[in-house]
Amino acid sequence: MADFPFEISPMFEGERVRKEGMFVELGGPKSLGLELVRAADMDAIVDDQVTIVGPDLKDMEEGKTYPWAMIFNIGGELVEADLESVVERRVHDFINYCQGIMHLNQRYDVWMRVSKDTAGKMDSFEPFGRAVMMLFKTELPFIEKMQVTFYTEQAEVEKQMTEAKEIFKARDARTKDLHDEDVDVFYGCTLCQSFAPTNVCVVSPDRVSLCGAINWFDGRAAAKVDPEGPQFEIAKGELLDAVTGEYTGVNDIAKKLSAGEFDKIKLHSFFDSPHTSCGCFEVVGFYIPEVDGIGWVNREYQGMSPNGIGFSTMAGQTGGGKQIVGFLGIGVNYFYSPKFIQADGGWNRVVWLPSILKEKIDETIPADIKDKIATENDATDIASLKAFLEAKNHPVVATWVAAEEEEEEEEEEEEVAVAASPMMMPAAGFQMPAMPMMSGGSGGGIKLTFKNAKITIDKMIISQKKEKK
Repeated sequence: MADFPFEISPMFEGERVRKEGMFVELGGPKSLGLELVRAADMDAIVDDQVTIVGPDLKDMEEGKTYPWAMIFNIGGELVEADLESVVERRVHDFINYCQGIMHLNQRYDVWMRVSKDTAGKMDSFEPFGRAVMMLFKTELPFIEKMQVTFYTEQAEVEKQMTEAKEIFKARDARTKDLHDEDVDVFYGCTLCQSFAPTNVCVVSPDRVSLCGAINWFDGRAAAKVDPEGPQFEIAKGELLDAVTGEYTGVNDIAKKLSAGEFDKIKLHSFFDSPHTSCGCFEVVGFYIPEVDGIGWVNREYQGMSPNGIGFSTMAGQTGGGKQIVGFLGIGVNYFYSPKFIQADGGWNRVVWLPSILKEKIDETIPADIKDKIATENDATDIASLKAFLEAKNHPVVATWVAAEEEEEEEEEEEEVAVAASPMMMPAAGFQMPAMPMMSGGSGGGIKLTFKNAKITIDKMIISQKKEKK
């Protein structure tokens, strides 16, 4: 567009700015990154105003990472507080329409990069801010006035972050007393399909969006003001399984939006047809077969989990709109749901959390399991995790005992003695083949003893050798 120093188009969605092509990085895992939308009175907004608090683009050093916060104020006759998170989630879309500017994640996990090429065409974030606001008002006409403030000064970003987290917490609390069975419809969101084409994000009262930014009330508000937009109603249909959270309506939309890749999604299951994972999820869960438990790692955690894998690696394996048994992306607020992975044991199946995440969600972890869940301070590998769980008598330890008893029973059953009756002996002239591990038996028969063996025989043919005449 002629008014801006860079091109603007949906074709740039999904564009990645790699490290070698990056001028600066904003927020992300090495710093702080925030985006927040606030409804305000029309008179309090200076339309299209861009304010920069801290170093502007021209003051930044190439290759460096800077703290970043974007606070948008919106006004209009139809604008209300319920629309804040809906508008906020579209920040991801509209920033990625700008050539050479990459935006990932949401809320307090924002990660952006500006390419060298785009930085060479402008010396300030001002035209970038104007471009994003132009897109908002074009795509969402209920926004009549808008202004934005960009913060790049550490202390100011920290201040904005503290205030924003309280706002996010209040938003999330609205669904506390509302559950899946209390409503007739769920909501879907396709905002991440530019990065994850087969992702099907289903938002129900008991399951927040994977990015954590859209709850059931937000989905309802968005579908109301923008019926053709990325958030839309999903008819629940028939309840097929209350424990796993399987509904015919969800299965129908899963098949449609994934282009037939998946034909069912169970909202509260970790292993059986789990929810798809996009890439914007706040937390990823991973199965640890050595202890038959589930660990969770959040985006902020920079260390390794007990299986030797970090968040970024697991996110790469899990994301992209895939449905992978043993891995699951979720929004942080799903931990607060009474239906949290209820099909697979709920909190009694959780064995490991990073300390930063455990502290964040402390109030929702059941008291009787809290001290039995390890962190990186208790377990750094499988051996130390197993020792910790055993010492704390975690509920999963009972499954180990049951598995050991089952294995012993199988070993006993596998000690099979086969005695051949004289009446069943082959006719004269038949030569018995040599058989390894064969011990003699009494009574003229043959005894075969198999220990720890699993034998599968599709077909056995025993024939008599004919003598030549």
